[in-house]
Amino acid sequence: MADLASRITNPDDSAPAAAPAQEAGSLEAAQTDSAGELAGGSGLQDVEYDVEVSLNEIQQNADHPLGSALTFDQLGLPESVLKGLTAMGFVKPSKVQEKALPLMLADPPQNMIAQSQSGTGKTAAFVTTVLARLDLTKPHQPQALILAPSRELARQIQGVVQIIGQFCQDLVVEAAIPGVIERGQPVKGSVVCATPGTVMDLIRRRQLDVSQLKVLVIDEADNMLGQQGLGEQCARVKGMLPKSVQILLFSATFPENVLKYAAKFAPTANQIKLKVQELTVKGISQMFMDCPSESDKYDILCKLYGLLTIGSSIIFVRTRESADQIQQRMTADGHKVTALHGALEGHERDALLDEFRSGRTKVLITTNVLARGIDVSTVSMVINYDVPMKGPGEREPDPETYLHRIGRTGRFGRVGVSITFIFDEKSFRALQTISEQYEIDLIRLVPDDWDLTETEVQRVIKSSRAQAGFNPSAK
Repeated sequence: MADLASRITNPDDSAPAAAPAQEAGSLEAAQTDSAGELAGGSGLQDVEYDVEVSLNEIQQNADHPLGSALTFDQLGLPESVLKGLTAMGFVKPSKVQEKALPLMLADPPQNMIAQSQSGTGKTAAFVTTVLARLDLTKPHQPQALILAPSRELARQIQGVVQIIGQFCQDLVVEAAIPGVIERGQPVKGSVVCATPGTVMDLIRRRQLDVSQLKVLVIDEADNMLGQQGLGEQCARVKGMLPKSVQILLFSATFPENVLKYAAKFAPTANQIKLKVQELTVKGISQMFMDCPSESDKYDILCKLYGLLTIGSSIIFVRTRESADQIQQRMTADGHKVTALHGALEGHERDALLDEFRSGRTKVLITTNVLARGIDVSTVSMVINYDVPMKGPGEREPDPETYLHRIGRTGRFGRVGVSITFIFDEKSFRALQTISEQYEIDLIRLVPDDWDLTETEVQRVIKSSRAQAGFNPSAK
């Protein structure tokens, strides 16, 4: 197959270099990402990138000039929150945090639309804002609502709130996700981490009192506002909340059409964002496997199994049926894999993800339900078994989902591999479009030279273990 618009290199070419080593114990080495290792995440390092800030008219004309907080002490945070940030491993604000936090914490409260790549501390930024806004003399009165597109991400965010808020006396954090809140039982957390459909039902049933809600956070906002069903649910939830609520929208990607809607959803919002070419994760060696046919994809996947288990791996497929079929075939062929998707009961999904986080299972087959936000420290490889597509009939490539998928590995401070399977003109053209949009240099792999393929992938994965700059104890 022809090369991808000259953005392809061969395995014997020089692979992308790992992130430069940081001196152990330095502030840079100690800077960690949103979830952090205490929350089962990567414990990630800050990186070089430019943050663009756009102030709304009110902010421009008011006596609130844009400032950067070089330390958390400069933000006027409660002592309990500062202690929580320190316990989680944060020594200084990341670049996104130093620009966003002064704006989000200002009084009167201002709306925010924040777009920056995985690993830049977005979750910790909005969690810090939420905790700073709480009146902890009312621990059972809902005051902050954090919405996520999946139960898995809502649970992960709940864990981050609990860790950063561990020194906040009487803090109560609840997860409002399917199967957790019993009918008729009131939601008593001051912070509620939820999925939008469940929250909408709880408000209608008067189980969730939103009369004193101060902050609404929507994580993965491009997905939440851009999808027809989720977008309608988010709009309805917002319509049920006090008009004075502060709205914070966060995502790694914001397509232009969604950004326009987001600006209407969060009126007069300040905005922070990265340049498009800075969105791709530099620590990932991005490859594609040129498969002879669609039927050959499964055999090639099985050949990769030994590489998949060096660390942990996620295999993304298009449908739930594909996930189950591949899991069943691989299990029958003697490979230990699990499948997680939206058709499973909530408790099953929780258990499967907990097993994957703990390392009891090392290869997870899933749909896009885990493409966003989930941070598991051991993931060293992502396989796009199917190129992500969108639109009616899935005829268009989906660059945003590609970016979110590969962002499950190669988190900053580590090295990772992503391999996308192509087999025909449609999948080839789709990947070509994605590579051109993000200016990705793709490495081409071919199944007829398996020794070279295995050597190259293994070299990149194993280099993460020897990377001098990563020091999980440097906190």
